[in-house]
Amino acid sequence: MPQLEKTAIVTGGGSGIGRAISETFAGAGAPVAIFDLDENSASETVAAITGAGGKASFFRCDVSDAESVGAAVAAARAEFGFPGILVNNAGIANIGTATNTREDDFDRVMRVNVKGVYLCLQSVLPLMVEGGGGVVLNMSSIAAITGLKDRFAYSASKGAVHTMTLSVAADYLQHGIRCNAICPARVHTPFVDGYLAKNYPDTRDEMFEKLSKVQPIGRMARPEEIAKLALYLCSEDASYITAQTFNIDGGYMNLRN
Repeated sequence: MPQLEKTAIVTGGGSGIGRAISETFAGAGAPVAIFDLDENSASETVAAITGAGGKASFFRCDVSDAESVGAAVAAARAEFGFPGILVNNAGIANIGTATNTREDDFDRVMRVNVKGVYLCLQSVLPLMVEGGGGVVLNMSSIAAITGLKDRFAYSASKGAVHTMTLSVAADYLQHGIRCNAICPARVHTPFVDGYLAKNYPDTRDEMFEKLSKVQPIGRMARPEEIAKLALYLCSEDASYITAQTFNIDGGYMNLRN
């Protein structure tokens, strides 16, 4: 398994994909600063990491608020030193088309998924430059590169993440900073379980199977599978890789009939 010697900031690091990344990075030797709004889930993740001998701390952070991001980054630097890895994982979903997506929902998705990435980059990149380099990994989606029904705002936000990845890679290459993105298809996280429980309480198992079969491989991804790809891309094993996006989609993009 690749090893990490740099401090990692993981936004949305307390649950789902973020928790898997936090635990995987800590297991590879990185001190992990978990940025999250949910103190309960983040504290559980910190306890799991420290209980296994790793280093992690929770920093309350609203990625859509500049003051909150600045304070969290400053606190993480004070505890762990210069950040060498930033994983922009925090994000929210939204269901709707261009005509039935409400303006406040559109703005909310953009604040978290786009502005949140921007604010974290703005706070962390100067520290990476000062510290001599680093790695940025953005969590995008196949929604950024293909048409998905009823995902208008979400797709727009992930399209922005996709192009911000390329921009950061171009602007900061000279500073020894690499920037890549991961584009998952559907991942089995607590969000999926909550969505099914809320919208399909009587047919949950049937809908879970239906959503799983959308991926040609026949199932959803597991969070730890995303985390293992993230670990590779943030490690020195991937030192020649920048300005790339990696689909991890169970064949969705290339094998659909």
